Amino acid sequence: VEQVCRTLPVPVIAKEVGWGFAEDTARRLIEAGVAAIDVAGAGGTSWSQVEMYRAKTEVQRRVAATFVDWGIPTSEAIQAARQAGGTGFPIIASGGLRNGLDIAKCIALGANMGGMAGPFLKAAVKSLDAVLEQIEITQTELRVAMFGIGAATIEALQSTDRLKKRR
Repeated sequence: VEQVCRTLPVPVIAKEVGWGFAEDTARRLIEAGVAAIDVAGAGGTSWSQVEMYRAKTEVQRRVAATFVDWGIPTSEAIQAARQAGGTGFPIIASGGLRNGLDIAKCIALGANMGGMAGPFLKAAVKSLDAVLEQIEITQTELRVAMFGIGAATIEALQSTDRLKKRR
């Protein structure tokens, strides 16, 4: 990873594939020179699921199925990456996000932005208009969540503790 970061003339983003990053892994990636981390925590599509559907034998399918729920939850992976990278390091939250409220929660936990595919892929099967409608729905959900906690800007959302789980 370090060699790739040094060699490529573009920023390198490290992305997990459904298992999330632990703090020590995030720290090593940052030290290697990645420009950002996409935590892709448990809860969304995982590589285990991909392998389960690609499996050619029953043994392969069953092994992959064992790990479908494996991984660090997105919320924990965000906090781990933020701890490793400090306040200025870019973190992308993905993995199980389904709506604008999920994005708001991830930003409040320390992500700079959220990524999701499921709702848009479902809409894309229908039509371009359905995709545009899903974008509008997601944006409005994010705005309503921000309004509900009094965050006029993304920066204000990043500094709130109102969407964090209380213990």
